[in-house]
Amino acid sequence: MAEDYSKDCKTHRRRGASASAGPVYFLGGIGAAVYFLQQSTTFWVGVLAILKALVWPALLVYQVMHTLHV
Repeated sequence: MAEDYSKDCKTHRRRGASASAGPVYFLGGIGAAVYFLQQSTTFWVGVLAILKALVWPALLVYQVMHTLHV
């Protein structure tokens, strides 16, 4: 029983180490939304801007992989 508890604590500690990327990703998304919204001229273009802000990281990774021929 004591082994299970120490194993769970170690696993929990490892998971918490990568939590610092969340705020960076959030700020990047907010920045992308502001950038795309500044370019929009109508309501529907603004809706498209929000959708672009949600998917820009995936498009960026796709372009990098395409450029590197991976």
